[in-house]
Amino acid sequence: MISFLQSWYYRHFSDPQVALLAVLLLTGFAVMFFAGQILAPLLAAIVIAYLLDGAVAWAEGRGIPRWLGATLVFLVFVGVMLAILIWMVPLLFKQATQFFTEVPNMANKGQQLLMQLPERYPTIITEDDVVAVISQIRSELANVGQTVLSVSVASVINLITVLVYMVLVPVLIFFLLKDKPKLLRWITGFLPHDRQLALQVWQEMNAKIASYARGKLLEIILVWFVTYVTFLILGLNYALLLSFIVGLSVIVPYVGAAVVTVPIAMIAYFQWGISPPFGWVLLAYGIIQFLDGNVLVPLLFSEVVNLHPIAIIAAVLLFGGLWGLWGVFFAIPLATLVQAVINAWPKNEDPFADTVDDLAETADQ
Repeated sequence: MISFLQSWYYRHFSDPQVALLAVLLLTGFAVMFFAGQILAPLLAAIVIAYLLDGAVAWAEGRGIPRWLGATLVFLVFVGVMLAILIWMVPLLFKQATQFFTEVPNMANKGQQLLMQLPERYPTIITEDDVVAVISQIRSELANVGQTVLSVSVASVINLITVLVYMVLVPVLIFFLLKDKPKLLRWITGFLPHDRQLALQVWQEMNAKIASYARGKLLEIILVWFVTYVTFLILGLNYALLLSFIVGLSVIVPYVGAAVVTVPIAMIAYFQWGISPPFGWVLLAYGIIQFLDGNVLVPLLFSEVVNLHPIAIIAAVLLFGGLWGLWGVFFAIPLATLVQAVINAWPKNEDPFADTVDDLAETADQ
């Protein structure tokens, strides 16, 4: 057993660069896992600044000083965020309020529809089954209402914290953009000079993560806009709210589109019933999802995402469970990081291989 452990350690950790890479990965994971909530404003600012850094680098490439490019990019970012807060958030809140107001009416219509099932299919569904289903649905709706109320109360209680974050995060973003070279020099000053392996992994992942994150933001905006215009033309209720949910659903590959189909179909059914408008809404939504999955995604991520669907879903579950929305958003590039580390991890010759072979031959004899 000791020989096996020595052999495994020598093969994977005898190189000092490998040990450095392992320490960096473990440190990053530990910080995110144990101090993620405490450092949430800083981590959010780092992620946003990382996404905006491409625009600053583009400005630098055209002869604009970094401080000026960072200032311009930051002002545009703040302007867009203020426009969203002033225009979109009130509309989303209004439609969400209207939707929750209509939920009891939708529940009553759904109850009437369910009560017709025993009459049509008496050999399959009984009235007791329908009553049990209705009771379960009402219980779930009550739990949702309590959850929304508790979130609202918690939001009121934590309003000061939110306001502090709204000031603190933009300030951090600005200084991270402006002083990026200084900060990187300060951080790398603590690392050994012999860090070629870690630098190789970082350079490989830097381009992939940046391309993926910016491409995913573009995908969210495009899918949201196209869906909103489509629902608006078709006259579907809560068009902005539903299109916003559809846009966010692309964060979770494969699963998001299927989950969002349910509220869209429900609202279209309660608005029109089984009718041509209901069919047009589902057909339009299906076309949008088809174009997103077969045209937009390959166009944006052809060089980034080369993972099996099972690996993607596992990464979403793992990193989403660890770090919430940010974990879901970066699940694919993080899985690609794991793949890159595994591929780049050097493997030395095993000095105990002969010993292990001799033991195996002795056991066979």
